[in-house]
Amino acid sequence: MSIKIGIIGYGNLGRGVENAIRQNPDMELSAVFTRRNPESLKISTETAVVANISEIEKWQGKIDVMILCGGSATDLPVQTPEYAKYFNVVDSFDTHAKIPEHFANVDKSAKASGKVAIISVGWDPGMFSLNRLYANVILPEGKDYTFWGKGVSQGHSDAVRRIAGVKNAKQYTIPVESALEAVRSGSNPELTTRQKHIRECFVVLEDGADASKIENEIKTMPNYFADYDTIVNFISEEEFVRDHSTIPHGGMVIRTGKTGANKENQHLVEYRIKLDSNPEFTSSILVAYARASYKLNNEGVSGCKTVFDIAPAYLTSKSNEEIRATML
Repeated sequence: MSIKIGIIGYGNLGRGVENAIRQNPDMELSAVFTRRNPESLKISTETAVVANISEIEKWQGKIDVMILCGGSATDLPVQTPEYAKYFNVVDSFDTHAKIPEHFANVDKSAKASGKVAIISVGWDPGMFSLNRLYANVILPEGKDYTFWGKGVSQGHSDAVRRIAGVKNAKQYTIPVESALEAVRSGSNPELTTRQKHIRECFVVLEDGADASKIENEIKTMPNYFADYDTIVNFISEEEFVRDHSTIPHGGMVIRTGKTGANKENQHLVEYRIKLDSNPEFTSSILVAYARASYKLNNEGVSGCKTVFDIAPAYLTSKSNEEIRATML
């Protein structure tokens, strides 16, 4: 029996989820929910339905897991606790500073409905979070360093696009090379947020928009740009299409630490990813955790979870015997 998946939102992330479902034979896409006119939306899965989000409650009992593909700035803080009332849900909420608040809101809703909600699923937060935790427990005396990029941050790009007067935008996160070299050297530098990354935005304005006002709004945006050196470039729509149509990304989590009676042995743990498509990679993680939410709920579990709470065996369609024989 296939796990029946619903998708809320059909942007880059939603399309990526649809593609990822095709690579998982134990899953099927049942429906895509949109705020747009459903007739205007063309999806690739012929057997799936496109419906307006206002009809979503009618799908209770017909969908096993709902994958939420909206933005963290305004969509997910409202949508995840709301739809956890009716479905097992998975989201990619990535505003790190607000995760505890988001968790509390979603947990209350999911426990009341008896559903499983897994939040902040992706590569950071998500896979990077797991690697930070693993490295910390192995090397309890050490330092953590996380570098993102060079690449497009979907959450930060979405935050810029939501500013009034912005027609389109991409934001690139760029590691400061000298900071990265200092970390890898084992010198354990103390680095501020501003010293580790540059944020560069390429923005297409609506006709008549105030460029200086929008630049200031970007650079002072809390949780997104205020703590970074941020470069804002205003470009034409033609240049945007020509030079900024893809969504690459990457990054690394590094932990340095010492062991030994006199702490004489130094160690460096590095987990690195390089992605041609940020949304497709993130979507693939969301789909794996959708399987976990389905398995857990079938066991009677409810409430909000993060990647820290999910045992790896829940992510795979393979049996425990098979993964022990082939991967352990």
